[in-house]
Amino acid sequence: MERIDTIVIGAGVAGLTAARLLVRAGRRVVVLEARDRVGGRVVTDRLSGLVTDLGASWIHGINDSPVAAAAAAFDMRTAEFTVGGYQVDSRPIAYYTPDGRRMDDAAARAFAADVHAVDAALVGIIAASEPEASYREVTERAIAEQGWAAARAQRVRDHLEHRAEEQYGAWIEDLAAHGLDDDLIDGDEVVFPDGYDVLPRRLAEGLDVRLNHVVSAVRWADDGVGIETSRGAFTADSVVVTVPVGVLQSDDFTIDPPLPPLHADALGRLEMNAFEKVFLRFEDRFWDDDVYAVRQGGPEGVWWHSWYDLTRLHDVPTLLTFAAGPAAQAVRNWSDEDIAESVLAQLRRLYGDRVGAPTQVHVTRWQDDPWARGSYAYMTLGATTSDHDNLAVPIGGVLHLAGEATWTDDPATVTAALCSGHRAAENVLGHAVPIESAWS
Repeated sequence: MERIDTIVIGAGVAGLTAARLLVRAGRRVVVLEARDRVGGRVVTDRLSGLVTDLGASWIHGINDSPVAAAAAAFDMRTAEFTVGGYQVDSRPIAYYTPDGRRMDDAAARAFAADVHAVDAALVGIIAASEPEASYREVTERAIAEQGWAAARAQRVRDHLEHRAEEQYGAWIEDLAAHGLDDDLIDGDEVVFPDGYDVLPRRLAEGLDVRLNHVVSAVRWADDGVGIETSRGAFTADSVVVTVPVGVLQSDDFTIDPPLPPLHADALGRLEMNAFEKVFLRFEDRFWDDDVYAVRQGGPEGVWWHSWYDLTRLHDVPTLLTFAAGPAAQAVRNWSDEDIAESVLAQLRRLYGDRVGAPTQVHVTRWQDDPWARGSYAYMTLGATTSDHDNLAVPIGGVLHLAGEATWTDDPATVTAALCSGHRAAENVLGHAVPIESAWS
């Protein structure tokens, strides 16, 4: 049986960052990964000859971003594409009314002003909300304060429902009132025309990564840890566990002794979401010129309400939409063709017979991925923002949890994963190390 200084479970960005920093500090580290590749939920498809990021896509705010610094160090080409918390303005958006007519500029500006008014009211309402309050409850209070007519209020209500779904893949009534507290974007957002997976592949260079090693149990004590995998057992002085919340909560992954109450309670208030990407590529571009997004409101937009124009990334007419929350759950067992036809039916409401047949459809299936069980975690009712950091408190001096769900400031992002890996490495070592060491 191998004895190692530190075992890292999961070769996503969190695990690879922790491993690189530990190796550079002189530790013997083995990374155990269930998949046949590195990257975790950062994965890029290139089988069609086009680059499609199926998991993480954006750096949400490049100002002072360690991910942006790592990407620059690895010479990763970027393209500005700012979506900023399901933004309502600041980028050209074609808004359509419930009856399928495009809003003129004045109407779109008025709608954006209404959303901003509610967001301003939300600050105080959320701060004063009770622990069990949902995002629905606080947004309803903010809308009610405005004293608007029913149709005007409903238009903003639709937007807030869709924002909760697109930001966290959760229905607005299931998301904690504080669930969007972290939604602050500092600077432009960028995507990667050559694929986001360059980041984990570069982070993995030189590391001892064991692929196709499915970990079933982590047994810890004061003197070290034992790891059971599909390819044998390992022992180590310490372990960094970076598997997603959905795996941590599953019966297929055992931690023994069980997590202490601080960690178990925090984990119990988080849940993996239902959030899938739907990519549609076309022969010709039929939608509005000079916009980066198309959105429709009203009952027809309950599932398919927002389309993002990715054409300029590869000069191929491409729309990206999301099946989020209830929509993702409802279409989970649908074929790609049936999902595409449902999306196209809504596009035909707006553009009629100009809508051609897609040349390619790609739908992600993160809900059915056994090593993810969803796209990322969100805060359920009763959760607090401190639950993220509580998960990362070292256990027994030997067990450390990391990953996007363990970082408070910007959870559900690659930034959170990278920063949590850095923190875990520092906790293992017992002293500070520069995060830049992971890529410099």
